Amino acid sequence: MRTAALTDVEEFEIRERERPTPEPDEVLVEVRDVGICGSDVHYYEHGRIGDYVVDYPLVLGHESAGVVAAVGDDVEGLTPGDRVTLEPGVPCRHCAHCKRGDYHLCEDVVFMATPPHDGAFAEYVAWPADFAYELPDSVSTREGALCEPLSVGIHACQRGNVGVGDTVLVTGAGPIGLLVAEVARAAGATDVLVTDVVAEKLAFAEEGGVDRAIDVTEEDLATVVDEYTDGVGADVVVEASGAKPSIRSTLDGVRRGGTVVFVGLASEAEVPLDVIEIIDDELDVHGSFRYANTYDAAVDLLADDEVDVERIIDFESPLEDVDAAFRRSMEPEVVKGMITFDG
Repeated sequence: MRTAALTDVEEFEIRERERPTPEPDEVLVEVRDVGICGSDVHYYEHGRIGDYVVDYPLVLGHESAGVVAAVGDDVEGLTPGDRVTLEPGVPCRHCAHCKRGDYHLCEDVVFMATPPHDGAFAEYVAWPADFAYELPDSVSTREGALCEPLSVGIHACQRGNVGVGDTVLVTGAGPIGLLVAEVARAAGATDVLVTDVVAEKLAFAEEGGVDRAIDVTEEDLATVVDEYTDGVGADVVVEASGAKPSIRSTLDGVRRGGTVVFVGLASEAEVPLDVIEIIDDELDVHGSFRYANTYDAAVDLLADDEVDVERIIDFESPLEDVDAAFRRSMEPEVVKGMITFDG
């Protein structure tokens, strides 16, 4: 089978590998669509993310969906021909985090395309069946692949307890920020504001229905939010950019007694925040790491047309053009690229 292996910084090779054989509890999936994530691009550019260092070659890609080609002897509920989306993080299932349902915090999780584990830029992937979710006929495999970033948005909104009538400020109009905005609306938020520094992304956010797009290179965030909310502030701020100025600005946009959720990964581990302000305004500050127990909700949101994930796709490329696709994904105005396989 064909795979796209990262063999060095900014260097892919199309390589042949043996098609995997599913274990008794696994399904063999013929991959159809894989999203290009920011983490994939970071590994491509730098060969590492923090302590995770690429041991070349590495197959990237963790936003995936496809068609079941075979099932292991112990698999029930899935049969060849079923279309599925794959949740890319498989935990140990035995630790304290797993037992209380927080399996995304498992320290022994196997996560696609996170060194040393290969991902889904391959024609076939063998994966545990309980982390493969069947797609209804109304949901495409392109949408199914994007259940992964959609799940990040769902989890972030859950961490922020976004609900009916809330005003939500999202900093960063990349794929995660845009999907957070959609999930917030589906959760009942009546006002959604989005910030960015790229005019094309802000225009795209407005086309998608956000109530206010804020170019923080031209407008003062605190002033805009203050005017929009009549001096109250946003109920929930979700920081989805990882940019140092945006992280600092979260306290400028949230109301007293409100909630701040950090989901964007910063390039620096330490970014100063005003702790006195956090205490004085009694803010709830949460980290949001990946997701857990969200894939069923993601599929339901897509099936019910509550969110539109396909609109964030800028382009599709075949596996053979993966290098050019990654270079295009590095352009600041691009939101999401996809790698597609012949069906």
